[in-house]
Amino acid sequence: MLNEINWPEEYLPGFTDNFASNEIIVPGITAEEVFENLLDTSIWPTYYDNVSDVYFYNHDGPVLKENTRFRFNTFGFPVEARVIEFEKPADGRPGRLAWHGWAEGDEDHRLDVVHAWLIEDMPKGRVRILTQESQKGKPAKDLFNTHPDTMNMGHQDWVKGLAATVLKAHKK
Repeated sequence: MLNEINWPEEYLPGFTDNFASNEIIVPGITAEEVFENLLDTSIWPTYYDNVSDVYFYNHDGPVLKENTRFRFNTFGFPVEARVIEFEKPADGRPGRLAWHGWAEGDEDHRLDVVHAWLIEDMPKGRVRILTQESQKGKPAKDLFNTHPDTMNMGHQDWVKGLAATVLKAHKK
């Protein structure tokens, strides 16, 4: 049975204004390798072109840790964020990373999200990379109505880019 994201009650998908879910299953890499590459924000722009200007408030970065407070730009929003779940993959348990993110503003511009990752080893040398984001606010409602679905397309690029980065390291 596959694991699921641990959602804070107020961000439970189906009860928010927008939700994105993206995953791939890749052979030949491990959850530990993928997780370590995900934590290193200095390489995010090398495999995901929708992120920039990552800044850390409470430590030097660039590696995410438990309770990290940081900010970055994505989807045209300056996002403030704090890591709210952090568990490295180990002993058959999946890696879990989640942050609460928000874009400041009035009622028309305020955006609140939880962006979560679950990375788990699977039988036959495969790894599952799942990312989901649950969003609240008028910008989330607007994103829900975009065609094409820029949020799901962008996050799929992130998942695929992360996997490609780890696979590329194996070929060196």
